[in-house]
Amino acid sequence: MTESAVIGAFELGPQWPTFDPFLFCVHHDDRYPAGDDRLGPKASLEGRKIGMDFAGKDGWRMYHGDVVPGFPQHPHRGFETVTLARRGYIDHSDSLGAKARFGHGDCQWMTAGRGIVHSEMFPLINRDQPNPTELFQIWLNLPSQDKLVDPYFTMLWEPLIPKPRFTDANGRVTQVAVVAGQIGEHRGPPPPPSSWAARPDSDVAIWTLRMQPGAIWTLPAAGAGVNRTLYFFAGGSIRIDGANLDRHAGIRVRPEVELLLENGDAEAELLVLQGRPIDEPVAQHGPFVMNTREEIQQAMADFRRDGYGGWPWASADPVHGREQGRFAVHADGREEVGG
Repeated sequence: MTESAVIGAFELGPQWPTFDPFLFCVHHDDRYPAGDDRLGPKASLEGRKIGMDFAGKDGWRMYHGDVVPGFPQHPHRGFETVTLARRGYIDHSDSLGAKARFGHGDCQWMTAGRGIVHSEMFPLINRDQPNPTELFQIWLNLPSQDKLVDPYFTMLWEPLIPKPRFTDANGRVTQVAVVAGQIGEHRGPPPPPSSWAARPDSDVAIWTLRMQPGAIWTLPAAGAGVNRTLYFFAGGSIRIDGANLDRHAGIRVRPEVELLLENGDAEAELLVLQGRPIDEPVAQHGPFVMNTREEIQQAMADFRRDGYGGWPWASADPVHGREQGRFAVHADGREEVGG
């Protein structure tokens, strides 16, 4: 009897379980209303726990924002953030003086390294219509030798992310957005230079799959020893290597075998996270991820001492203006136009 490729399944709560080399994954999906003159929601904030609003009242959250939704200035050290902006916009500002606006399929990949402070705000650009905002934020660990590299971010603009389409025998399509890794000849854009994903033997993959109703597709095998997890987050039902799922769930699978995916009657979407484990001790305290408790204490002491370079912006939650398009200005002054 053939061994099932499915190792186990788990429910998808507010924060999704991840496996080495990944540390964290969260799916933010907010149906924001029209925006006001300050790019915040044109709606009453009464009844919300401003500064810590995660309740999802009326289908959206302010998070730590008090005017514009999002995450005002906060530090990171020792790992990377990979932010996939599926709908809406994210305004980034950081302690190095860099800034960006990205969204609608773009990805920002940031190596926090020895320490950075940044803000991630969700400006509500549209005055007369809703501002749905959806994103994944994924934390990818760094090995000990790279935990104190210089901070750096790469913009993976939507047109640069390969999206191959695979058609089954019945003409139904599965589209794969290759944010990192490779499927056949389709390779994702280069990650930051000090990323674990930049190492050829890491086998890191970050893919999103969109399957038409009834589509059938075979996920190619990966190398032995890799952690591979599928997150079924949109759709009605799907069959994975013979296992039926009629609710959203995460599925750990054996990496070294091909995986048959058979979609149900509604369009389905999945996130795939894969990578060779770093296999080092992990010590985490909030936004700091190191290898030992002593290194965590040092990270906190360094942040208290100089704020990882200070904060050059006039507010803790800067946004970039209603008319600003997608762009990035890096710490070295290099500018990019997105989209």
